[in-house]
Amino acid sequence: MSDATLHDAKRDPGDFAVSIADSIESFIVAVTEVSRGDEPDSAVPFLLLEVSQLLLTGGRLGAHEDFVPDERYEPDVGPEPDVDELRERFARLLDPVDVYSEVFDPYVPRTAPVASRISDDLADIITDLRHGMAHYRDGRVSEALWWWQFSYLSNWGPTASAALRALQSLVAHVRLDQPLVELNGLDTDAIGTEEQLAEEAGQVMAAEIGGQTGLRSV
Repeated sequence: MSDATLHDAKRDPGDFAVSIADSIESFIVAVTEVSRGDEPDSAVPFLLLEVSQLLLTGGRLGAHEDFVPDERYEPDVGPEPDVDELRERFARLLDPVDVYSEVFDPYVPRTAPVASRISDDLADIITDLRHGMAHYRDGRVSEALWWWQFSYLSNWGPTASAALRALQSLVAHVRLDQPLVELNGLDTDAIGTEEQLAEEAGQVMAAEIGGQTGLRSV
């Protein structure tokens, strides 16, 4: 199936698969465009909007009954497109607020925060979405929906949720005039260990955000 058939006029635009694929394609195109850095001052708000919309699509996948692919084994879609250039562009564009602190699983008691990068998150999300899109464009719609649903629950959903939390926090700090002085220059490569980074980033986020919301660490 060629790219042109992604929006085949014979397909019902209200069809679930078409709607999901359109949303995912829109995200990939928009985020790739943001990564070019033509409008750096608007990058974070644009990303906040795009990730929010993608998570709505993910929610629709998560709420749907389980998709079952037509074939027992996943067909080979060929080599995965390289996302290193996109990752590096976002790392430069978002420096020095690329690194943030996130709790991996909110249902695990007293989970220590871990260090993450928005640039890594976006590259990983796009990798998952492109994989499903390769199935969709080759006409394997059930395989594409299965993959998008499975990877939403296991990888890109949690990743996008974490990135959205960081992006929303950045926008809030700017709009509420709360500078992130302590985060300036924070870098996973400049800290001795991941545990040290997680502890420092967690303390910063607790001080910057927890105090404003009335939340206390457990």
